Amino acid sequence: MLAAHDARAAPPPRSLSAGRRSARVLRSSQHASQLNESDELAEEVAVALEYNGISYAALLATPCDLADLAYGFSFTEGIIRRAQDIYDLDIVQHPGGIVIQATIASACLNQLKRRRRTLAGRTGCGLCGIESLDEVRRILPALPPPANLISPAAISQAVEQLRALQPLHLATGATHAAGWANLQGHIEHVREDVGRHNALDKLVGHLLRQGIDATQGITVISSRASFEMVQKAAAAGMPAVIAVSAPTTYAVQMANELNVLLAGFARNKLFTVYAHPEYLRNDGGLS
Repeated sequence: MLAAHDARAAPPPRSLSAGRRSARVLRSSQHASQLNESDELAEEVAVALEYNGISYAALLATPCDLADLAYGFSFTEGIIRRAQDIYDLDIVQHPGGIVIQATIASACLNQLKRRRRTLAGRTGCGLCGIESLDEVRRILPALPPPANLISPAAISQAVEQLRALQPLHLATGATHAAGWANLQGHIEHVREDVGRHNALDKLVGHLLRQGIDATQGITVISSRASFEMVQKAAAAGMPAVIAVSAPTTYAVQMANELNVLLAGFARNKLFTVYAHPEYLRNDGGLS
């Protein structure tokens, strides 16, 4: 059961839904007169995750779609195996931030204890608090080759759609997005956050809660492709990660090992494939 703590008795506070706030700012330049105007800022708050009363992680995140974040983070971290492993979820506001309290299946507690760490610090830093090199990478099985080759035209179409489907970014200029498109290149689901890892976790969590098969689509991200973005995508079974910006060497290595098609610099109907170009259909559109 999903129990959104603040939503049961009354509509959630704006900080739990909108993800942005207005602020008065002074606009000026070398030659223009000064103007006092209103501007929209992306919200960034501390979000702590607890499982069965055990503190596990503290993230800096945008306080919208937090249930999706909890499910996606729990899944890509390997704490839960399916959505049904979360029995209850409370989202509780505190003066210093937000605490997500999850009740999970007892079968997941051993994995929780093995993976337990504190992630405190910078926005979008997925490794803050890790104490040894062995914790950097999860042991994941390689994905099977995709059942259907991916069309370059579908990739380009998905990339072109993504920007218009980022209301927080369009209002604030300060958030990343992760989108899931079907194999025809139509984006069906998008999540945003100030942290790129959080945006992808929110997307994964949404697909997981809705019972959507992540293997039958294309994942598009507005950020660079770090190794952890590839790792999270592979954990969710996503066969293709398309980044608007560049990948890193570790991301390419991981994509090759985990059988994930990885492309970067996707813009203006061009993209560069760094891992598994054989998963593309040979119908043009590849740089």
